[in-house]
Amino acid sequence: MAQQLNGAARGKRIYIQEVATRDGFQNESAFIETDDKVALIDHLSDCGFAKIEATSFTSPRAIPALRDAEAVMHRIRRKAGVVYTVLVPNVRGAERALSCNVDEVNLVMSTSENHNRANLRMSREQSFAQLKDVVAAVRGTGVAINVSLSTVFGCPMEGDIDEAEVLRWMARFAEMGVNGFTLCDTTGMAYPSQVEQLCGHARHVFPHIELTLHFHNTRGMALANALAAIAAGIDRFDSSLGGLGGCPYAPGATGNVCTEDLVHMLELMGYDTGIDLPALLQAAGRLPRLVGHDVPSQVLKAGRRLDLHARPAYLDEAERSKELA
Repeated sequence: MAQQLNGAARGKRIYIQEVATRDGFQNESAFIETDDKVALIDHLSDCGFAKIEATSFTSPRAIPALRDAEAVMHRIRRKAGVVYTVLVPNVRGAERALSCNVDEVNLVMSTSENHNRANLRMSREQSFAQLKDVVAAVRGTGVAINVSLSTVFGCPMEGDIDEAEVLRWMARFAEMGVNGFTLCDTTGMAYPSQVEQLCGHARHVFPHIELTLHFHNTRGMALANALAAIAAGIDRFDSSLGGLGGCPYAPGATGNVCTEDLVHMLELMGYDTGIDLPALLQAAGRLPRLVGHDVPSQVLKAGRRLDLHARPAYLDEAERSKELA
């Protein structure tokens, strides 16, 4: 795989899709003010992202952290070339989103029956029926439809999910004409060879549907899994500024793959992400103040690989002493 990656990397475009302002912020206990959300999204819009998941049109009672969804979408500065997507759980959420002129709606359900019941409080068939109504409501409006399938690489309550089951759910949504799928490693159970295999099969079965991979770094394998997906032909990835996010069904878990860590790695390897990394790091530097705690980002802490440091003063003193001796 290493030779394949090295040969293909030079200049190949990888599209990065930022999810912190939805997937990350919804997990924060403290409400982040609307002004701060808008300012951050506007900053991210200038960083070169292919897509930004700005917010969620879920009931404010269910996710109070995103109760200002309409205000955020009406106030952000839209930049040409950036797709602004939002999560919608049902027809009411879709109607609210459409009133804000979103570019895409993102629908979510789990391929694991137990995870779907725990996370969405309904069976998979109930979720599918609800999302089928959303697709019907959005189809014909010009707004794209993406379906995010959770736990495709494993469920903490069921273990491995049969690949055939993942492809079966994809086929059911594909029949309705959705534009894209996001395959989600919701609790960080994926490993590289598994990722490469599933991605290869999904691309073969659904060659004309846009595929995105969504990794969590729960067990420290998110970056390795991203490289495995690229080896299978995937060129779109969700990621979260600062590594914000997580899943309540993976105790002690860190969040999504960190955007700046992913971009930093890909750029070192010669991939074109289109991202302004210094501007991205400026955005990440705002997060601890916004969320009130440290974030998992490694590059934010350590700096880029070639961010050099001054020599320790004692080396200069030692050399002067040697010269005088």
